[in-house]
Order: sequence, then C-alpha cells, then structure tokens
Amino acid sequence: MSDPVLLWFRQDLRLSDQAALVAAMKEGPVIPVYILDDAAPKGWKIGDAQRWWLHHSLASLAQDLKERGSRLILRRGDSAEELERLTRETGAHRVHALSHFEPWWRNAQRAVARKLDLELHDGGLLLPPDRLKTGGGTPYRIYTPFFRALMEHMPPASPTPAPSRIDGPAKWPVSEMLSDWGLLPTHPNWASGFGAEWTPGEAGAVERLSDFRDEVGDYDSRRNLPSCEGTSRLSPHLHFGEVSPARIWHQISGANGDATTFLKELIWRDYAHVQIWQMPEYGSKNARDDFDRMPWRDLRDAGVDFAAWKQGLTGYPIVDAGMRQLWTTGWMHNRVRMIAASFLIKHLLIDWRHGARWFWDTLVDADYANNSVNWQWVAGSGVDANIFSRIMAPLVQSPKFDAADYIRRWVPELAQLDDEAIHDPDSYDARPSGYPQKCVGHKEARERALAAYRSIKR
Repeated sequence: MSDPVLLWFRQDLRLSDQAALVAAMKEGPVIPVYILDDAAPKGWKIGDAQRWWLHHSLASLAQDLKERGSRLILRRGDSAEELERLTRETGAHRVHALSHFEPWWRNAQRAVARKLDLELHDGGLLLPPDRLKTGGGTPYRIYTPFFRALMEHMPPASPTPAPSRIDGPAKWPVSEMLSDWGLLPTHPNWASGFGAEWTPGEAGAVERLSDFRDEVGDYDSRRNLPSCEGTSRLSPHLHFGEVSPARIWHQISGANGDATTFLKELIWRDYAHVQIWQMPEYGSKNARDDFDRMPWRDLRDAGVDFAAWKQGLTGYPIVDAGMRQLWTTGWMHNRVRMIAASFLIKHLLIDWRHGARWFWDTLVDADYANNSVNWQWVAGSGVDANIFSRIMAPLVQSPKFDAADYIRRWVPELAQLDDEAIHDPDSYDARPSGYPQKCVGHKEARERALAAYRSIKR
C-alpha cells in the first residue's frame, strides 16, 4: 500500500464536487482531517451560532465518510502543527485542501506550506479571486464590471459526484470526540429553535437546493417579501461548503423560469471574496478613509440603544422582527438584514463594526467576506457601496414589502393589529402596553445622521 495523504477540511464539508478529495484519492489512502483552529482567526474565531452548525455538519460529514469506508479525524489546535503531527503519526506524504481566502486561512495555508507538501485546489468560489483583472491589470473593485467579466467564464465546470468508496490507511490516527468540543449551547440552550429551521450537512444542502430549484422562477418577485420566504436559504450551506457554487449554478440555471437575479447574488459572493482578498482587513477597517472621521456615538452613551437593537426592542416592528428572527433561528431575511443594519448605522449612529460583530456571533451563515462587504455597503464605507445619505425608512420599507405577517410571527405582541397599524402602531394609537416606544424618532435620527455625514465631507 502506498503512503497515505491528508485531506484537510475547513469550510468545504462535502464529498461531491470536492477537487481536493479527487486529487487525494489518486495518490493513495486518504485520511480526512478537520482541525478546530480557534487561534488562527484571532478576533474572528467563529461565532456561537456557527459553532452549532459546525457540530451538526461535522457529524453529517463523519457519517458520509463512514458509509464510504472512511472516517473523519478531529483535532484541535494550530492547523500547521496538527497537520505536521499527523504526517509523523501516519507517514502521510502530502496534504490536499481547497483554497480559502479569509486572511487567517491564507496565513494558515502559508504556514502549512512552509512545513509540509501542501497542494491547494479550487472549488470554493465560481472563480478564484486572482482570475479576473481589469484592463489595467488590477482586481475589480466595482461589482457591475466584475459581474460582466465573470459571466464570460460561465458556466463553471460540471460538478463531480461523490465517490462510492474512499480507501483509508491500514492504521488510523487517534481522533478527538466531537462531543468533547462543546460546540453546542447547553445552559441555556439558546439554539433550541435552530433544529426546526435547518438541516446542516451535505444531504441537507442538496435537499434545500432541490426545493429551491422548483421555486427559483419566483425568486425575483418574492425575494424582498419577508412574509413569503422567497429566498434560497442556501447561505449557511454555502458558507460551510456543504454544496459547491458550481453545483448550485448548474442546477439553478437549468431550472424552469429566469434564474438571472439569483445567479447575480451567487456572483456577489465571489465579488465579496475578491474584496477581502485585496483588503484582508475589510471586516474591521473602512474601505473609504473619510469614514474614519465619522462621529459615531460611543457605546458608553449609546449602549442602551445598542442593547435594544440586539434584543429586538427598538419600537420599530420590522427591525424588531428581524432581530428576533435572528436570535431564534440564527438567520435573518436578506431585505430585513439591510433594514436592521441601516437602522443601527443611520438611525442609531452606531459604528457598522459593532453590528457586523453581532451578526458574526449570531448568524449561522456569518461569512467573513459577505458579512463585511454587506455591512460596508449599507454604511456607505465600502469600495462599491450605497450612499450614506440614502437612509432606509423602516416605517416605509415595512408596508412596501408587505411584512405584516412576518411581524406577526416574530413580534407576537403586535399579532392582533391589522395590516395598516402593525407597521407603525404609534401612528394609529395602537401600540400595546407590552411593546416599547420608539427608541428614536425617524426624522430626528435622519437629521442627526445627515449632519454626521456632512461633518466628514467638509
């Protein structure tokens, strides 16, 4: 038997369309490995909601491997050190892995390559970030020309199926127990509602993709309506790599109805990764320098408002519904994400980075690229972003996108109000005693935000 090779899993927890697995199987017996490396990301260690998903996704992957005669080896610690230790324990001669572009994974890849023979493969994006360049030879910073350039390379290569069997080594290395990692919350179990919403793992991703394939024809008309649930809900599966973007592209583009709008969202994900590839600090640093002068409110003064926003107690029903959906399910409807983010940044004048960090800890799909780029888009501080002075009015957005039933589900104190009053109970003198007053008036907040913005433009 030839020497074994290591297959290093990270945010690519699948067996189909898995280029690293295909390459590893050609070389010898495969030892699949997942390393819980909380030190590499430093301040970006995965949040609690992601840890819930990770537990169940790893359990699913381990079962998928077992059914193919293999097993998943779990280790904790520094990725490079643990992989090096495994090569000594097993005699493995090479490490195969998919490329990842978060700054900590790029650092880890370099550290592994200094110690071991590391072979990286594509497959996490539609195209690697360095593949597309402008006429001047630089990476794209604006989405629309990036979209046009990427479309010239579509469709992606057809996805490969999962193997029926994966040969392992004669002797397996020791694995840690997933249950010992403490990824699931216990006291209290704040994730008790997650299981009803999600099925982590490759099988769950495939089922969700199949369901959405039948719905994609209505995506353009329904995606902005929170009460209709017209989004794909594929984002956490994509974040953890349980399904490849290439597989999504091929299944969705071949569905009945026009899938263009959804495919643009898939391309936006690639665009976001290009931005963090160019600017690794995108999650903590303004892309536009003038926003470094923005007079954000200090949390010592704005802490009460920030707490109200996190708890869904702002007095703005659409914002509160979104924040409560997030707490209960680990996810929030995309239109409501924009409204809630805009409210924090512009109505409460709180630095976007505080909101991004809250989403990082509470979203099951908290992707560094998407989360960072989307928050900076709303704030106006991103390289290709909404203008700060365009301030979303929650009391207009809510009826415009027919959010009445959405509010009824997530803000039960307002469930008895009719479709007119539920968006703004105060205007109809219908606010129940158990529902808070608005933490700030819309006009007051808008004027304060515009004044702050004018101050950085002088």
